[in-house]
Amino acid sequence: MDRRKLLAAAAGLSVLLLVPVAHAADSAVDVVKAYLAAWNAHDIEKAGSFFADTGTYYDASVGAPVVGKADATAKVIGSFINAAPDCKWEMTGAPIVDGDKVAFQWQFSGNNTGAWGDGTAAANKPFTFVGASVFEIKDGKIVSQSDYYDALGFYKQLGWM
Repeated sequence: MDRRKLLAAAAGLSVLLLVPVAHAADSAVDVVKAYLAAWNAHDIEKAGSFFADTGTYYDASVGAPVVGKADATAKVIGSFINAAPDCKWEMTGAPIVDGDKVAFQWQFSGNNTGAWGDGTAAANKPFTFVGASVFEIKDGKIVSQSDYYDALGFYKQLGWM
């Protein structure tokens, strides 16, 4: 092997040894963090783009899952962002990762100044509530999101109960 080829091979090997290998868990967390960033940028279409075409969104306070990227985008993401255009969704601790699953506790806040997707008029009140989410990520897309939160506290803040 000539000197140039040997140096190129050695440089390639050193780069391989210095660059950490991405794990499935790392990419799953990256997807979830980018998804939250899209929510916090109030970009409905971008947030929806993280869902797989047949992905499901489960809200424990509703009980029946929303199935499909289009419905998750319109009925969940769009509903919340349109109803609270200044919403903020924050992780309140480090995520727990197990392979392609990511779970974390969060706080969601905003001002309900717009109508909800189901036609409920704006309460014109601020809200803050806490919860937890569990995601399953496959091939860089959300195949399931399950949310568990203080719906009663949320509803009381908006004057619905």
